[in-house]
Amino acid sequence: MTDIPYSKYDMLAVVGPTACGKTALAVELALALDGEVLSADSRQVYRGMDIGTGKDIAEYSRGDIHVPYHLIDIVDAGEKYNLFEFQRDFLDAYNDVKARGLTPIMCGGSGMYVESVLKGYRLIPVPENEALRESLQEKSLEELTAILASYKTLHNNTDTDTVKRAIRAIEIEEYYAICPVEERSFPQIKCLTVGVSVERDVRRERISRRLHARLQEGLVEEVERLLASGITAEQLIYYGLEYKYVTLFLTGALTRSEMEKSLEIAIHQFAKRQMTWFRGMERRGVDIKWIDGSLPVNSQVEQIKELML
Repeated sequence: MTDIPYSKYDMLAVVGPTACGKTALAVELALALDGEVLSADSRQVYRGMDIGTGKDIAEYSRGDIHVPYHLIDIVDAGEKYNLFEFQRDFLDAYNDVKARGLTPIMCGGSGMYVESVLKGYRLIPVPENEALRESLQEKSLEELTAILASYKTLHNNTDTDTVKRAIRAIEIEEYYAICPVEERSFPQIKCLTVGVSVERDVRRERISRRLHARLQEGLVEEVERLLASGITAEQLIYYGLEYKYVTLFLTGALTRSEMEKSLEIAIHQFAKRQMTWFRGMERRGVDIKWIDGSLPVNSQVEQIKELML
């Protein structure tokens, strides 16, 4: 297959909030269209961070058939992977899939990662600014979020759920304000972007059920292993959500009950921010075709195949 059959598109993208069923749909699309999945998730890049990031690697297999995936498990936990590196790695994977005559299917909920590909943002690496960091370190997450909102350029505030990540986001915006960003080109990719929509109450129930399942599957033990491997509590807290709250529990800052309750609330808030980001993408010119995530996956696939024509 040299392209999506009978289609004007170079690629498919499956987006939506956490727990909407993106991965399962992307895998079925890959099977139906002779494709491979390119992850657009800011945390699934890290090795050893499996349960907390929801890699769900088993979903990529259907019996003896395995759907290849890219941009998962490519960086050691403890490192900081950024948008510039994602664009570089995404483009390498995209070109590889296309060169082999297969269909690239981007799948993820990290809004800025997705948007950087769909709108072809031109980025340059951003160095650390110690003076700026020092001036911001006493501010609360709410104050930092308000500062971020004041910038006219775009930034990924869907993932800034810790002070350190918010400071890094501001650092990037400040750098782009004084430095040209036209030094790196990124191709315009003709993409059919599909959003998986679920009712708010359904999404909340799925999030809660999935969190309890992940705790039973060994989420706390996974974080314990990461800490034992030499990754600091500060580094894990930087990654937010599951790694933040479980680390706070393991270091004695929260009780088990407080951890579970706070984490559940944080994931619900995160899903809401993701949807806010995707609606913003639509306002910024990205055409997202929303489909009902409560339908059987095969029905979703058929709808998408119709949209491709």
